[in-house]
Amino acid sequence: MVESEETTMHIAREVVRVASVYDLELIFKASYRKANRTSGASFSGIGDKKALGILEQVKKEFGVRVTTDIHTAEEAHLAAEYVDILQIPAFLCRQTDLLIAAGSTGKTINIKKGQFASASTMDYAIEKVRYSGNQKIMLTERGTFFGYNDLVVDMRNIPLMKKTGVPVIVDITHSLQQPNQPGGFSGGNPDMIETIGKCAVAAGADGIFLETHPNPAEALSDGMSMLHLDRLEDLLRRMTAIRKALI
Repeated sequence: MVESEETTMHIAREVVRVASVYDLELIFKASYRKANRTSGASFSGIGDKKALGILEQVKKEFGVRVTTDIHTAEEAHLAAEYVDILQIPAFLCRQTDLLIAAGSTGKTINIKKGQFASASTMDYAIEKVRYSGNQKIMLTERGTFFGYNDLVVDMRNIPLMKKTGVPVIVDITHSLQQPNQPGGFSGGNPDMIETIGKCAVAAGADGIFLETHPNPAEALSDGMSMLHLDRLEDLLRRMTAIRKALI
């Protein structure tokens, strides 16, 4: 999430550099507001317009598309003034008003598959966005609930969701969360990021979504499942090699 201008620009600068090394199309994402937190005491943002302004600064300075997640229909048009892609959080992928409002902005809409949803039910989420007249849609796999405090990534969901005709992305860090821990935060298993990433590319994913931070232990959100920024280039090198082997 947008913690500060300094941290956001530092991460953006390094991510843009690494993406250019491997000639990868980059979309930079940060949450301007974090609404889905385990604890009410968790950090939720530095202020909507301030955070959105920093995302706009990333877009202008580095020449990349930017995206952020929205949580209500009212947020859709506010965020659309600053970003290129609106992301629907996994927990909200069934929210009809939210999907239609997002679609009505004309922006590309990235819908994260709910942890409770099957691949086939995402057809209905796509239909809701298309109801607004918007055909610019992506789906993101981010794991499925496995018991109370764990997730599992079913690689079968990639080809199944690709049958919808929209790009399918795989979130390789949120899918390793261990949500709702007793301490009021989400845990994670970042040691498995490379495994999930390489499997996703081999299974035909159109893109990879991941969270990275220069010091995950001090990140104000999702730090327990993040990739350390220093490891990003090596991971992308390995995944790019797999992608090339498939072509």
